[in-house]
Amino acid sequence: MARGDLAAVLSLEAALFGPEAWTEGMLAAELAGVPDGRYYLVAEDGTGVVGYAGLLAAGSGQADVLTMAVAEDRWGEGIGAALLSGLLAEAARRRCKEVFLEVRVDNPRAQNLYRRHGFTDIGLRRGYYQPSGTDALVMRRVLESAKGPAGARAITRGRVRRAKHARQRAGGTE
Repeated sequence: MARGDLAAVLSLEAALFGPEAWTEGMLAAELAGVPDGRYYLVAEDGTGVVGYAGLLAAGSGQADVLTMAVAEDRWGEGIGAALLSGLLAEAARRRCKEVFLEVRVDNPRAQNLYRRHGFTDIGLRRGYYQPSGTDALVMRRVLESAKGPAGARAITRGRVRRAKHARQRAGGTE
């Protein structure tokens, strides 16, 4: 993901998450990489960005999936799986031993995707998502190796673009 993707990602954020969407300032700060250790991907097809995902792997041996979303009209095409595979490959490349994430308790579709990729339930965060107060299921995957990335698989009618973000100043805060 690059700064040029910000408008498309913000549009998806608003459509998918409504009042719980990340703000422009939050996303810009993430892309600036402050603090370091962030990694973002976008999935695009001929029409533009159809999904995105972000990872934090700051060198502690642990990584966190920060965000992941796919345009609703593209669900079921393997885009989310490709994005998640890309994040897991990057976590392995950075020698992480485990990856954590939070997912809404009322989102079984996402929970099933994560379980298919080896994540298990480890806890619950009450009232995690705001302003709705929806609980988050905490999940974890232990990585089998810290070898180099396997890469994200191709997406039908598109691709996942992997890029470390440029270190540029971004305005805004969380």
